[in-house]
Amino acid sequence: MTVASILDEKGRNIIALDTMATVTDALKLLEEKGIGVILITNSDGSIAGILSERDIVRSLASKGADILGDPAALHMTKNVVTCSENDAVTTVMGIMSNKRFRHLPVTGDGKLIGVISIGDVVKRRIEVIEKEAEDIRNYIATV
Repeated sequence: MTVASILDEKGRNIIALDTMATVTDALKLLEEKGIGVILITNSDGSIAGILSERDIVRSLASKGADILGDPAALHMTKNVVTCSENDAVTTVMGIMSNKRFRHLPVTGDGKLIGVISIGDVVKRRIEVIEKEAEDIRNYIATV
């Protein structure tokens, strides 16, 4: 089971803002879409960073409400860890757990192709485990 299977099911929509968007723009988009992160992209579509609710809260706590007019790029995480759609779901589970990430951008051929969340990964793992349990029950019933 790979990241591609998750993207095929959930879609490959990417919610992103450019580097000049403000923190307020990001907050409005987070609320509108009901999401926890926004990718910040350069003009060529490459990843400049990722801005999470956590990033915004930390900046608000340390710098105050004046950050709302700042470019979101000033408050984003710049060293973004990504995964490939060919990565195994268990591999990305390990990355997310070890690095304490809830979201991972997915890249392919040097381009951004999607984002997966820990919720997506857990949902997929539960589906697989339930299917395996059902297969075992069916096998036992036929023996």
